[in-house]
Amino acid sequence: MPDEADDTQNEDKPPVRLGEVVYQQTKERLIRGAFEPGHKLTVRALAEALGVSSTPARDAINRLTFEGALVYAGPKTVIVPFVGPEALEEITLMRLALEGLAAERSVSHVAQDNIDELIKMQSQISAALDTARYADALWSNKEFHFLIYRLSQMPHLMSTIETLWLRIGASFNDLYPEFAEAKYGVHNHTAAIEGLIDRDGGAVRAAIESDIRDGYRRLRKAGRERSMQKPPFS
Repeated sequence: MPDEADDTQNEDKPPVRLGEVVYQQTKERLIRGAFEPGHKLTVRALAEALGVSSTPARDAINRLTFEGALVYAGPKTVIVPFVGPEALEEITLMRLALEGLAAERSVSHVAQDNIDELIKMQSQISAALDTARYADALWSNKEFHFLIYRLSQMPHLMSTIETLWLRIGASFNDLYPEFAEAKYGVHNHTAAIEGLIDRDGGAVRAAIESDIRDGYRRLRKAGRERSMQKPPFS
């Protein structure tokens, strides 16, 4: 009888559309910085990367373009956009407020298992930085931050933070190699873990805000350096 009940419940659940799966996977890659600013994203390349047909890949690209995560650089050319100085400042101010809040509230629900997982993640990030595997560092960095934010148990806040990361995730590639050499992120993450161990919400918030500010300074510098370079094909 329990098996029959389970089958009935499964039948009631709507099937997950392939287009939604491809959209979520592509969105996650953008958030984690898997694509750099200026990267051309074609329907064919995305379909091949995810092992799907062109239709769900095209639907995902169109949806992400509508949301501003991708932009058209020509009639059939979609790229990951660069974030200008004004947008970077606005996104950073919003991140400080929202991610700071999530970080501060995280201490109310943190458990030792969470702290152990964060320590493991940070070890993975440090190892990736030491061997210049910046893509791997970015992938784990997202996990580190969002584990802390999820502990706030504020789903609407989480959704808004994710939207901000969708817009700026690709730009995190500009953090390196400077961020790896100076260990800014390592110091900030260590401070966040210590704050969680002490159940000190203010300390966790301060560590995350410091991480965001350090990143902002590097991203702003990278943007200035790029604007001084001669545009390609000009």
